[in-house]
Amino acid sequence: MTEDGSYDPPALHVALIIDGNRRWAHSRGLSVNEGHEAGADTLKARVLDAAELGIGELSVYSLSTENWARPVEEVLALTAILAKRISSETPQLHRQGVRMRFIGRHDGLSEELVEQMRRAEALTEENRRMILFIALNYGGRREIMDAAKRFDGSTEEDFRKCLYAPEMEDPDLIIRTGGEQRLSNYMLWQAAYSEFVFCEDLWPDFTRAGLEQTLNEFAERRRRFGRR
Repeated sequence: MTEDGSYDPPALHVALIIDGNRRWAHSRGLSVNEGHEAGADTLKARVLDAAELGIGELSVYSLSTENWARPVEEVLALTAILAKRISSETPQLHRQGVRMRFIGRHDGLSEELVEQMRRAEALTEENRRMILFIALNYGGRREIMDAAKRFDGSTEEDFRKCLYAPEMEDPDLIIRTGGEQRLSNYMLWQAAYSEFVFCEDLWPDFTRAGLEQTLNEFAERRRRFGRR
């Protein structure tokens, strides 16, 4: 922490579980789609904030394998929003030096969405300021099962190489908004020694000040990794 109380981090990996878009919309008499659009606005702003704050890797849980159980209309609208946002926002993220990586399965996703994902990864591949991992059609158990099918080694490091993003560092900090206190099948392998912060803010209300507050709370913790 700096003298003025702001956070001056090393290159951390922060993972976000963005929860609360629907509740935020309902509390304002808005449609679910408007809640997801507001959440997308917040995500864009917090990604840019994370890059400015010096975070090295940022992971975002955008669409889980379990989300397919929601009403079809909502899921289709959400994936359409994702495709539109990836197309429109990738150029700015590219200019800011952010590399984009998508983790999860492509089956079930629209051709348009998959194409936008591929274009974003190709355009930003050489960027090094921050890596943005977007978990889309992702489930932690599914990732472990897929890795197990490819695994023929004998060590944890060998197994890591079979995960969706072998280059990903384990999250130092996992932040979940919306008041719930669970992982919801997110990064089950990678989160073995992550710190957690659960906040009551619904995702569209999660501000830069909220992000900085959680980072400051994390900075006060002592991580032992099983040691005394």
